[in-house]
Amino acid sequence: MATSGTYVTEVPLKGSAEKHYKRWRNENHLFPDAIGHHIQGVTVHDGEWDSHGAIKIWNYTLDGKPEVFKERREIDDENMAVTFRGLEGHVMEQLKVYDTILQFIQKSPDDIVCKITMTWEKRNDDSPEPSNYMKLVKSLAADMDAHVLKA
Repeated sequence: MATSGTYVTEVPLKGSAEKHYKRWRNENHLFPDAIGHHIQGVTVHDGEWDSHGAIKIWNYTLDGKPEVFKERREIDDENMAVTFRGLEGHVMEQLKVYDTILQFIQKSPDDIVCKITMTWEKRNDDSPEPSNYMKLVKSLAADMDAHVLKA
């Protein structure tokens, strides 16, 4: 059995948890304009932009190289959480399981965090752990902060 693990971190944010959640839940099409240095395109493959179970394809840059990620989305409005469940793409060449949950938590009026939980399982023990993907997701949440405030 190949190695598996879970990474968990929190990214501090400004504004409201609702506005951040809305951007990640419904407005992925805005990402290339907002954070084009990370995300070059997001397209809906199946479903609607904001529907539970929708499949999206992301074109992004990781460590200076273009990559593609196809994911199925799970929405949890009650907990303001969006799950990106990996289906295909570069990361899935190394991993059997790649699930990333972004949960937006309003701890107090001035204290908001994006809790990121990444669960993964390598295809084989020779594959690297996906720490570079966790770094990317943290950067996405942090860099999107300024664009959510402008909205």
